[in-house]
Amino acid sequence: MEHPWGILMALVGSFLLVSATLRTDFVVYRLLVARSRLLWRDRVHPFHQAVGAILVVLGLLRAFGVIWRGA
Repeated sequence: MEHPWGILMALVGSFLLVSATLRTDFVVYRLLVARSRLLWRDRVHPFHQAVGAILVVLGLLRAFGVIWRGA
């Protein structure tokens, strides 16, 4: 059952990575940027790029069963 959650994590991470790189006006990303801007100010987009890349890597590792194996 690790495959769906790992794939979902990788998809969310790729959404963040692509949206932060292109600085899109998509509604969901604008809401994330508005919340993150309170803490990160001008460095919101690099922060979202880093988090997106980390989520992609962790999601792929989970999807392939390398980490967080179920009981």
